[in-house]
Order: sequence, then structure tokens, then C-alpha cells
Amino acid sequence: MNKILGLLTLGSVMVISSTARADQLLFVAYPPPNHTTTSERIFLIGTAPPAGEVAINGQKIERSQAGHFAPSFPLQIGENVFTLRYENQELQIKVTRTLGGPQVPEKVGFAEGSLTPAANVARMPGELICFSAVAPANAEVSVQIGNLTFPLSSQPLTTTLPPNSAVLTGQNEPISQSAGQYQGCIAAPATAGNWGQPKFLLTLNGQTISEQGPGTIRILSPGQLATAQVSADAGVARTGPSTDFSRLTPLPKGTQAAITGREGEWLLLDYGGWIKSEETQIIEGSVPPRSLIRGVTSRQVDNWTEVLFPLQVPVPVNVQQGNRSLTLTLYNTTAQTDTIRLGDNSVISRFDWQQAVPGQVQYTFNFKSQQQWGYKLRYEGTTLVLSLRNPPPNLRNTQPLAGVRILLDPGHGSPEDLGARGPNGYPEKDVTLVVSKLLRDELVKRGATVYMTREGDEDLYPQDRVSMIEQQEPNIALSIHYNALPDSGDAMNTKGIGTFWYHPQAQPLAVFLHDYLVQRLKRPSYGVFWNNLALTRPTVTPSVLLELGFMINPEEFEWIVNQEEQKRLATTLADGISKWVARSQ
Repeated sequence: MNKILGLLTLGSVMVISSTARADQLLFVAYPPPNHTTTSERIFLIGTAPPAGEVAINGQKIERSQAGHFAPSFPLQIGENVFTLRYENQELQIKVTRTLGGPQVPEKVGFAEGSLTPAANVARMPGELICFSAVAPANAEVSVQIGNLTFPLSSQPLTTTLPPNSAVLTGQNEPISQSAGQYQGCIAAPATAGNWGQPKFLLTLNGQTISEQGPGTIRILSPGQLATAQVSADAGVARTGPSTDFSRLTPLPKGTQAAITGREGEWLLLDYGGWIKSEETQIIEGSVPPRSLIRGVTSRQVDNWTEVLFPLQVPVPVNVQQGNRSLTLTLYNTTAQTDTIRLGDNSVISRFDWQQAVPGQVQYTFNFKSQQQWGYKLRYEGTTLVLSLRNPPPNLRNTQPLAGVRILLDPGHGSPEDLGARGPNGYPEKDVTLVVSKLLRDELVKRGATVYMTREGDEDLYPQDRVSMIEQQEPNIALSIHYNALPDSGDAMNTKGIGTFWYHPQAQPLAVFLHDYLVQRLKRPSYGVFWNNLALTRPTVTPSVLLELGFMINPEEFEWIVNQEEQKRLATTLADGISKWVARSQ
């Protein structure tokens, strides 16, 4: 299951049950027994012979011509029981709905797990330190820290954002919650040291209770900051101190930055990104890393144009791709630049730089082609190397894809990583492999060199697949999947082809293939999405994840498993790739 969650594909919710047996007339593929969810609705996916009727809780349900079904039902808080009947066979499914997050307690007290900061934190002098709690309405709540006591204000109406998956089901409206939220902030004192563990006080109807906060608070000394050096190959930098926050440009191994804050296992680096402490080595007693930069040079290495930035220390970086440009920002850096050598090559048409603000130097590369084919970042000692991928060779006079290297990743695989399930239990992992092999053969006919992440039921984690992309450095990487939905989705009526991209260099490919398949195959459109998926994050190539239909939709499932339609899909997709490559060179 962890491999599927790591992929973050929509099919991840459906790893359950076995394929329907011949002697089993009524079969339910989802939800699994004793399923628990926070959703307000649930869909029941399954099948029975087309002749006859299927009823759920005495209500006849709609089914496809093949006998498949996927109706949705509302859920009440607590246990919900669904009784399914076909002829003389009966199945019972229990689904428990729980409320997400801390709930306002009915008695005097704080909601379990609601006191924040929830972990040990460190802040710079003068920075705000914020506290929050969930408690009964009309209570008086305050925080005692050191020799200070200050109140937390009642928030009469708070707004909670829906999960990111709500975009996929069209339910992306903010959610209003009732009173019971208490919040307040205080500036960190000027004196460095351990400020201790906060105590939360609550008074209601003449009764006062207290509860110790779960984390301690420490004030850092600006003159004695530790330095973090990235020890992972690519340190995952984020906008906040948890994996719920968005990713920033990965920090190459060796990157150094001063630590200006901590929250649990997360470190705040001086340029603004957060990183897990386990991905770093701590250097105590050093001065905050700062660097000058002077000359910049370039060189050609195989299929890459490498630009070298000599620095005194490896500094944090950021990459921003534009329509025909790439901007590299070096933090904690000051320019002393008079000379740059960047000769003519097949990628760059113009090169600009500026000291954008004190401590930040920006380099902008304008490209000859609108399509960007990939980039890499690494440190060689203290020299930053930015590698820009050259376009694939144009050998179209022989075959449409001659000289083009393509990696195909059949989604999921192995007995533990089944992916989404059709109404009869047929697993996504099998159909992705069938279609990927058909597509491979069509691409080879057109002259492409094709790599496969798996040829059978290999046990691959998402990072294994990503590593293959980074090692093979193909010109295009496609991850082949079929779709499912979160519990709140409409499995009966949602269908269509969807494509997912992360880096701007992959967006044109995602849009083109989506539109080409929808138009040529006359299939419904689910849409084109920017999405933070493991198989869309490689930078070395345009990498796109395809969701070619919904396994859980009773009608679309029949199209998905139709062998003739699978061949037609593979041929059409290969044609689309050929046309995109031709127009992108």
C-alpha cells in the first residue's frame, strides 16, 4: 500500500479484494470490509450477471449492459450498513464515517491533539510564535510561557480548505466550521535561550483546567546559527514544516545554508525553504554561508550543455521555467562578475543575469526552441553545474521517431501493488502492462528506442521508477495508468482521459496527448492537471502521467479491457507522440 500512496495516483484507493469467481454471482470490488472514511459519500463498485436485478438496501440500482454498477450513497457519522441482494445471494458492507481533525469537546477541556505548536520549535528573536487550541465555545483560553501569560482569541467562524484531491472531484469549495477555535501569537523575545514548554489554561463556568503543550520553544541567537549541509542526493525543500506543504526546487547534495528555525524534525533554512533534518548534516559554530560569484563558463558533454558557476560555498538555488526560458536563482550570493563565456550551442539563444535583490543573483537562459527537453543540477565541489538537455536528433527522414528515446512506466505491479480495480476485480496493474507493451511495439515500429520500467510483476517503488528515468535520460517519459476517485467522487458518471504534469517543460506534451487522444478516439475528457506526482517530478525529461480511463466506471471499464480498443489506443498514442516530437524540434 505504501508504494501506491507514494505514487499519489488516483487509482491508489482501490487496492482491495480478488477477482470475481465464476460461482460468485454478486461481487463487490469496493469498498473493502469495515471501511473507514471521512467522506460524506461512498460509492459501491461491483458486478453481477446482467439478467436480473441488484438492490442495495432494498433499492434497485442502475447497471451497465455487462452488469457492472457503481452507485453513490450518503454517509451518516458512525456506522453505515449496506445490504446488497442479487436473486438469492446477499452481501453486507459496513462503512464507518468519522469526522476529520480535532472536534470541539462537549465538556470542559481541550480537544485531543489540538494544542499547537505540536512539536519543539525554534525561532529567531522578534519572529511571531503562534498558538492554537480547540475548546468549548464561550471559554476563556490563555497560554502561559516563561513569565508571560496572554489570551487566545476565539475565532467565531473558521474556514478550512478542502484536500487537494477535491480538485479531482469538482468539490474544491472552502469549508466553514463552527466556533471552538482559539488562536493567538506573540513576538519571540530578544534574548536567546530555551523559553520552555507552554501551558494552556481554560476557564468555563467557573471551572479552570490546564494542560501542558506538547512542544518546547527555543529562541535562537542570530550570531550563533548552525549550518545545515544537504546530505541527500536531492534535498526536498518545502514551503513549510511538513510533507503537506508544497515542494520547492530540490537542493543539490552539498548545499549549505544557515538554520533560522526548527519545528520538530524540520529545519528552516535562511533562504526560506524547509527541509527534513535527516536529509542534512549539521555544522555547529560556523558563520552563515555566503558566496561571491565572478565568471561563468559553459561546455558540451554528450547530449547536454553544461553551465558552470564557481562559488565559494554551495548555496541554495531555485529554478523557474518560462515559455522559452529558464531562470536560475542563487541565494546568499553577491556578484563580482565582469566576464562570462557562453559560446553558441543548440540550446541557448541568449543569456542574461542580474543582482535581483541583495544576496540573490538571477541567471536567465533564453532558448532557441520553445520546447525544453530537461535539466539537471549538481555541485562539483563548490561549483554549481546546470545541465541543459539538447534536443533529440532530427532523423525524421528515416522514421518518425528515429533517434528518440522513450521510457514507458506501466503503473503499479506486483501482487501487493494492484492499483485501481474494475467492477469485477480486474486490477489496473494488468491492463497498464498490456497497453504499455502494445504501445512499445508501435513506438519501435516508428523508430524509437523504448525502455520499460517493468515487463511483468516487478516489485517497484515510485522512487525505483524515478531512478530509472534519471539513469536512462530518455527524451520523453510516460507513466501509464487508469483512474479511480476518492470516496466522495461520482464513480457512475465520471469518465475520460486525463493527463498530469509537474514541470512546465512537460505541459505541452500533456496538453497535446490529451487533446489528440480525446479527439481521435472520441473519448470523454477528464482534463489536464498540474499535479505533484512522483512520476511527473523528474527534471531530466518531459515526464507525463497518463490516466487513460476510469477503472471504476461501469461503462468505461468495458472499453478499457476491450482488446481491439487497447490496440487502437496504443496506435493512436504512438501517432500522437510522433506528431508532438515532429512539431517540437
